[in-house]
Amino acid sequence: MSEEVAYAHLKFPESRKTETVQELHRVGTKACPAHSHTWRQTAFTLTLICLLLLIGLGILGSIFYTTLKIETEKLNKLENFKEELQRNISLQLIANMNKSENIRNLSIALQDLATKLCRELNREEPGHKCKPCPNSWMWYKNNCYFLSETYQTWQEGEISCSAQNASLLQIEENSTLEFIKSKKLYSYWLGLPPKQDDKNSEEVDENIISSDKLKRNMDKMHCRYIYGTKFFYASCTEKYKVACEKKANSVKVESVITSEDTDGRI
Repeated sequence: MSEEVAYAHLKFPESRKTETVQELHRVGTKACPAHSHTWRQTAFTLTLICLLLLIGLGILGSIFYTTLKIETEKLNKLENFKEELQRNISLQLIANMNKSENIRNLSIALQDLATKLCRELNREEPGHKCKPCPNSWMWYKNNCYFLSETYQTWQEGEISCSAQNASLLQIEENSTLEFIKSKKLYSYWLGLPPKQDDKNSEEVDENIISSDKLKRNMDKMHCRYIYGTKFFYASCTEKYKVACEKKANSVKVESVITSEDTDGRI
């Protein structure tokens, strides 16, 4: 009897332990479905968020691509417009340059025509108002010449010519030689460089062409003067007549036209 009680007593704890394990197992079995359901909701939510993000990125990408395409087209149009504008400006500049060149050529041709016409008018009427030289000055080629009958030293003659914006007659080109020979000047100072030595006479030719001027003591210098077709050296302090020259002004076209209208020749 006592042995059976002991056995029952010993078996009871084991039975309680088994019951406890069975209860824990039942509790765990019941908790698992709740945990699985929460995880599925979370996964679904995350998936939905990812899907929405992808859709948003797609929409943003589409908007960016469309905007980029539109802006690129605008930029291309601006570039084309810029190139077209540059071409038009270049063509306009070329056209203006051509017009300016034509105007310049026309102006030169008109000036030449006016000069020729003025020369003809001066042949018919010496001292015509279209002449580009002052009164009492002779017009030859592109220069004006003045022959003074007053006797002066070489330096006085130089000062006298300078006062009229001119210089003593110089021989710088063949046309001046032609003028000198045609006028047969006698005892006129030349604006050629003075020399220290007194040379013999020389022919008036191309060998005396020079434009140099020297500043020296005139008392010891010899200056050249022309006498017919030859030139001589004399002391620069001696007195001879003075010939001045200067560049002629341009013929004023309006003076020729006005004159022609007044005279009734046109």
